[in-house]
Amino acid sequence: MKRGKQPSLAQLRAFAAVAEYLHFRDAAASIGMSQPALSGAVSALEEALGVQLVERTTRKVLLSSAGERLAARTRAVLDAVGELMEEAEAVRAPFTGVLRLGVIPTVAPYLLPNVLRLVHDKYPELDLQVHEEQTSSLLDGLAAGRLDLLLLAVPLGVPGIEELPLFDEDFVLVTPEDHWLGGRQDIPREALRELPLLLLDEGHCLRDQALDICREAGRRDGTPVTTTAAGLSTLVQLVAGGLGVTLLPRTAVDVETGRGGLQTGWFADPAPARRVALAMRSGAARQGEFEEFAQALRDAMRSLPVRVLG
Repeated sequence: MKRGKQPSLAQLRAFAAVAEYLHFRDAAASIGMSQPALSGAVSALEEALGVQLVERTTRKVLLSSAGERLAARTRAVLDAVGELMEEAEAVRAPFTGVLRLGVIPTVAPYLLPNVLRLVHDKYPELDLQVHEEQTSSLLDGLAAGRLDLLLLAVPLGVPGIEELPLFDEDFVLVTPEDHWLGGRQDIPREALRELPLLLLDEGHCLRDQALDICREAGRRDGTPVTTTAAGLSTLVQLVAGGLGVTLLPRTAVDVETGRGGLQTGWFADPAPARRVALAMRSGAARQGEFEEFAQALRDAMRSLPVRVLG
């Protein structure tokens, strides 16, 4: 193949998608391109570079040895272009353009009203795009540049991620209406040792936090935990049905326990708690903007039943 003109960004994006998915249809869908256009872009890139990047068969797509070597370099070029565009946008004007905010499911329904009100009132030129996903998916999205900022529970302990703490909030015990701990104000953590505990499915950070609290209370790892709920709304309905008890963050209590059949119990001080923060890539081009946004969020959340930090 003859070397032609320099490759275009569209060609590089097409090849990067093929290298990731090893499937032309899935790769085309991931970048919003038709399959014939994507195939043509990869072919044009091969002609521009003078090497064969992919091996096409009737069933699958394989990277050639050259494709394997150049896939990582292609991703680095696209990342660098993304950083260039982000830097230019940040310099042009803060709090304008797109802000892609990732939020975990156990935060989104309870904090987003405050976040959206803040953006509407204070940053009307900001195009806020919200993505609700579990923590691992959000961190992948932040690292890959798919997301700009995360709103989630910390600490994360992930290199290259900087946390901007917003507030701490207590956990409360949610029980069926006739449970002996319902309504108490001084529940010792040790009460969690033997209770029939209902938790969210694997992958939710709130599940891991609740299990950590139970271990600290002396709950044996072998004590059964029933896991049947994908969301907090389902979880509290299982509690109302008498299947067990659960732990809710304080911001979720009013929303999730208003349907009846439930009681809340409060732990003795110091109550188990979680910390919620914004997270961004270390050295992000919009770091100053994100820090200002974090402070505005702290101010906007002072009306919530939380302990605002800073």
